[in-house]
Formats: sequence, C-alpha cells, structure tokens
Amino acid sequence: MMRERVADVRVTPIAFRDPPLLNVAGVHQPWALRSIIEVETDRGRIGLGESYGEADTLAHLQAIAPTLVGLEPHDLNGLTRQVYARVGGDDDIGAPFPPRGDKARASALGAFEVAFWDLQGQMADRPLHELLGGAVRERVSYSAYLFYKFARHHEDPGYPVDDWGETLTPQQLVEQARRMAEVYGFGSIKLKGGVFEPEVEIEGLRALRAAFPHHPLRIDPNGGWSVETTRRVMPALSEPGLLEYLEDPVGTLEEMAEVARFAPMPLATNMVTIAFGHLPRTVELKALQVVLSDHHYWGGLRATQQLAALGRVFGLGISMHSNSHLGISLAAMTHVGLTLPNLAYACDTHYPWQEDEVIEGGKLAIRGGSLAPPPGPGLGVKLDREALSRLHQNYLDCGIRRRDDASEMRKHRPDFDPTRPRF
Repeated sequence: MMRERVADVRVTPIAFRDPPLLNVAGVHQPWALRSIIEVETDRGRIGLGESYGEADTLAHLQAIAPTLVGLEPHDLNGLTRQVYARVGGDDDIGAPFPPRGDKARASALGAFEVAFWDLQGQMADRPLHELLGGAVRERVSYSAYLFYKFARHHEDPGYPVDDWGETLTPQQLVEQARRMAEVYGFGSIKLKGGVFEPEVEIEGLRALRAAFPHHPLRIDPNGGWSVETTRRVMPALSEPGLLEYLEDPVGTLEEMAEVARFAPMPLATNMVTIAFGHLPRTVELKALQVVLSDHHYWGGLRATQQLAALGRVFGLGISMHSNSHLGISLAAMTHVGLTLPNLAYACDTHYPWQEDEVIEGGKLAIRGGSLAPPPGPGLGVKLDREALSRLHQNYLDCGIRRRDDASEMRKHRPDFDPTRPRF
C-alpha cells in the first residue's frame, strides 16, 4: 500500500482585531498578525497549524513549505531536518542546542509540527492527545489575563469604542476581572504589569486580592523593573497570600538569579529561559522555579513534553505562555496540556481578548476556567474558508508587517520611551 505523503503546504498571513492593551513595550496595535499553516496530503487530508505573522517568520515558513512535499506526516525527524537546513543552515538534528537559544528555528518547527500531528490524528482517527501519550486530566485550566488598557485605539476611524472599556485604575481592574470570571469562570488571575510605577500596580493587586480572596494571583512586569526596584517593592509583594508567583520582574537571567536570592515566592519566566539551550545556565544559577512553555517557540508539542520532563528532573514548575492567538493554537495548547503530568499552574491565554476566529463553528468555549479539546480526530478543528479569506484581506489592507507597540504608544504619548528597565 502506498503511504500517504505531503502534497502541498500553504502559509496564509492573517490579521485580526486586537484591543489597545498596555504593556511595558507600549500598547497593542489595532491589528494582530498571525499565520495559518495548511499541510495537505495526496489523499486530501489537511493538517492545520498557527504561528506568528511577522515578516521574518513568514519568510522562514514560506522558504520551508515547498521542501516538505513528499514527506510522510509521521516523519517528524524529516520535518526537523528540513527546518534546520533552512533556518540556521545545519540539518544536524542531534547537535547540542545553542546556549544563545534558537527561537527562529524552533518557531518554524513548531508551526509545521502541529500540522503534522493534526494529520497523524486524522489518519489514525484519534484525538491528538491520544497520540501524545494520553490524557492525565479531562480539561486544561486557563487564567484570566488582565491588562491595563485604553478605551480605544488612537487612530481607528470607523471602529467602535472597545467593548471592554478603559482599565487604568485598581477598581477598573477589579471590574475587568469580574467580567472575566463571570463569562469564563476563571479561577486564577494574571496581571500584565510594567505599565505604571510598581507601587501603583501593587495597589491593583491588593484590590484584586480583596475582591478575589481565593484566586491564585500573578503579575508579569515583562522585565520592566530593575533589581533595585524589585528589592524595594518585595516587602509589599510578599504580603501573605498576595502572589502565587512573580513573572519576569527583571530582564536577564543573571538578574533573575539575583532576585531569586531575596524573593520568597516562586519566580516564573517566558523571557529569559525560552529555549533548551538556556536550561543549563538557568539551573546553574537557580534563577527561577517556573518555566512558561510555549509550543510556538520551544519547537512544537514534542518539545513541550520534553520541557515538562526536564522540569521533573530539575524541579521546575511548568505552565504555558500565550500571546494574541486564535483557536488552532488554543486547541494545540489544550491537547498537549492534557498530557503533561506536572502542569501545575493554570495556563495563560489571550483568547478572551480576540473577537475573530478562523475555525468552523466560531470561538472555542472556555467554561469553568478550563477547556476540553475539541472533539474529533487530530486537533478537532477545521478552517472556516470564508473567515480565512476575510482575515487574509485584513492582512493585505492593514499595512502592519511587524509588531511595534512602542510606535503605537507614541500616538498616545509622543515622549514614550520603551527602554527597559522602565522602573
């Protein structure tokens, strides 16, 4: 019997509406960029992936795509060789991971690997998590992801005021959290910090703790604080029951190690340890206790499982990072999350902030703060062709090709300086 092989690979850049969410780098632009990957076999099956949509990522994906024709969907090592040859120029898939990291290479691999897994699930008529070893839980817990935000984008003619409204004060944060909890049932809360002086954001945390006394609570300044600032505010952050963990208060691995020497709560990261090559130094410095994985830039779903296993070896907690994404990514996160025995924390997701969707049936439904994988083989999702066409047209029309939160913020505040540490 002839084996099923890849016959065509398509990479479609898209853009979808994004609210004016504030962060240490500035504010989100009106359009978020993503790419939709389709890997079609000679028997008409289509595996789906979703990744970043900036110009550099697209160039890598489009260079790799034609080289995958002829591969079998089960040949993940063959896929890896093709990716390594075109991003990094060395197809040795057994070489040590570079200490500097390999985000571009791993991101390209992760984009196609999910689509290959989706095909494998369809071919076996099994949900993806069963191919990844089987579920250890029925649902994956996600966290409310709170942002300070403007009511609307600075220059956005013809688009209504953001439905979530302005969030700049502690009370507005509480109202945002209440809405998240009511609509999605989230049982834990994360605040994107680095926007205001730390003391101001700590007042927001205190207001959230008073309103949600039993919800695990985190803050992520995205490396916006100095070590000295973090030391100064540590007594307030250390108030009993305030924080579950502190994510990326400072910007380098060495600085995280310095903070770890005086921080009583766990430190988490998705900034300073973002590749396998970073792990030896991370462990040597005892710089953190929680790694926020992301299959988009760690290298896919196998890599996520391998990272979780290394977490067991070195005593590192595991959860998942997020950025602006749609349902293909959320389905992949959920499938792999079901299989991780040591997924100890609710995962991040921007999904409630996104209005658009590219899969049939519309948005996946987060209920009780958690999500079960979509039913069906593979990822369990299919493309909505009309939505894909519309979101691709958005990409062509919006004029954005690289994310630039700082330039967007200067429309509101011309003197904005994104240099870190900000405080």
